[in-house]
Amino acid sequence: MALDERAFFNEKPETRTGRFTCSKCRRANDYSIRWVRRTKKDRLPPNARDEDRTKFAKLRDYLLRLDDEVVCKTCGKKFEIPSQQSMVFVDQLAGLPNDEELEKEIEAASEEPAAPSQPKPELGARFRPNSNNWK
Repeated sequence: MALDERAFFNEKPETRTGRFTCSKCRRANDYSIRWVRRTKKDRLPPNARDEDRTKFAKLRDYLLRLDDEVVCKTCGKKFEIPSQQSMVFVDQLAGLPNDEELEKEIEAASEEPAAPSQPKPELGARFRPNSNNWK
C-alpha cells in the first residue's frame, strides 16, 4: 500500500491577509485567511516503496487554503472566496511582488508627467475648425 501524502510533508498553520470584494455589497476589504503550509520532509519515511520514492522526488512545498468563506466587514453576510487560489506553490509565491512595492509602482505611474520642453507645432489650416462654416 502506498504511503499517504501527509507522510511526506510537515504541516504548519499560518494566517495570511487577502483583499476580497463582497458579492452582496460590492465593497473590498482585507480579510485574514487560514492556510496550511506543507513543506517537504528532509528524507523519505523508512517504509517507502519505489513508487513512493518517485513521488517524493517530484514533490514541492505548497500552501493549502482552509477557509472557503469569510464574513463581510461591512454588511455582515458570508460570501465565498474565489476558488482559483485554494492551493499555491511556495516557489511561485516567492516570485510575486509584495503589496508595498506594488503601491509604490502605481503611485509612480499615476503621477503626472512633466510639461513638455518644446511647444507643440500649430495645426495646418485645413485641420482647424472654420467658424464661418458653422450653422
